[in-house]
Amino acid sequence: MRAMKWAPAIGVAAMLAACGGEQAPAPKEAAADALKPGLYEVTSEVTALASTDNSTPFTKLKQGDKTVIKACVAADNKPAPELFAEAEGDKCEIKNSYIRNGRMSAQMSCTREGHSGYVMPAMMGSYSADGFEGEINTLTYFVEKGDYRLTRKVTAKRLGDCPAEGAAKAPA
Repeated sequence: MRAMKWAPAIGVAAMLAACGGEQAPAPKEAAADALKPGLYEVTSEVTALASTDNSTPFTKLKQGDKTVIKACVAADNKPAPELFAEAEGDKCEIKNSYIRNGRMSAQMSCTREGHSGYVMPAMMGSYSADGFEGEINTLTYFVEKGDYRLTRKVTAKRLGDCPAEGAAKAPA
């Protein structure tokens, strides 16, 4: 009978001992609601480049090349196409984008002076309150030779507000 008096206390002590070694996981940083408007500096590195038509790729980039550009995210949280474009002078339009819950993707269609056809970058990544990172996979569909597949790793940090005109800056 005496042992039964202590049984609940022993049971509670055993449960506490079993849980005592575990710590609650650290709370995750909440994802930003949207990509914050402002001027961003985007650094990209070419991690892969391959011809898709057995000709010389129609790009100035080579594997290992790094580029830095500055462009804006507008007040409506829409990124400028220059943030994801491959080359200065490419005329790009974002066709589809998803920017929510810390994840982002954007599919673009670009044209390049001197070549008929399209450059099609697609960005997949994540963002926080002060930047984003991800990978941009580009496929080209040119009328002539020069088609290629290109992969770039990108990281971006927010520098501050956009200049009054909101125009993209030349590569740094």
